[in-house]
Amino acid sequence: MNILWGFLLTLAVAAAAIAAMLLVRRRAPEGGYFADGDRAAGVFGVIATGFSVLLGLIVFLAFQSYDQSRSGAEAEARLVTQQFETAQFMPLAVRRDLGHELVCYSRFVVNYWPRLASADEKTVDTANPWSTALFRTLKVTHPTSVTEQAAYDKWLDRTADREEARSDRIHGAVGVIPGSLWVVLFFITGVIFVFVLFFADSGERATTQALLMGSVIAVIAATLCLIRFLDDPFRDGVGGLKPVAMERTLRILDTQRRIVGDHGALPCDANGKPL
Repeated sequence: MNILWGFLLTLAVAAAAIAAMLLVRRRAPEGGYFADGDRAAGVFGVIATGFSVLLGLIVFLAFQSYDQSRSGAEAEARLVTQQFETAQFMPLAVRRDLGHELVCYSRFVVNYWPRLASADEKTVDTANPWSTALFRTLKVTHPTSVTEQAAYDKWLDRTADREEARSDRIHGAVGVIPGSLWVVLFFITGVIFVFVLFFADSGERATTQALLMGSVIAVIAATLCLIRFLDDPFRDGVGGLKPVAMERTLRILDTQRRIVGDHGALPCDANGKPL
């Protein structure tokens, strides 16, 4: 869900709730349905407070997942650059192959990124084929000098860090808010909506009644849209995570390849698919 659709949905839900309030107001007794308005307001305050606390915790959880995906994407891109630099100290026989495979790894991440936003791909963790290629190249690596051995050890450490960062990046693609929790949220929203309807008062002006209902429902709808927004970090539109960090890494790798004199053909196309 992008921001525009969330805004329109909030307006539509608030408008529908206001229409229902004004419809009930036509037959409502003067003073409302509650004989004791203060007591009803106290009960409503308890319900609203509990709901707001629950919403706050869920927003925090959703934002934490969103930020984890963002941080993971940044860390993964940074580690790819660092591994390319480390590869320049590996044995000469595998140095260029490792560099080429890292470039292809980055291209695959950028190309696969849009598929994370589609609903049918969220439960599919497609492995990056260049992770396997890097592992195969590493298996035939035989460091001899102290520098090569140090680079080999550092490569293993950064590979583990890169895989962890990748897990963090795709963590948010499946969503962290379970379906049962959404059911509870919508159920409580329905309870609050019905409760507010009983504040309908034919003795008050229609504008006041519309504001009473519209403000409550608009705030709840906007918060639910925010949760949905944060629970889907790879969506299209404003605020969705984009492969900006990995695209920056690709530009850095192109520059570093020119610096080290690597002008060889890559084993992949522009989308990271093996040739």
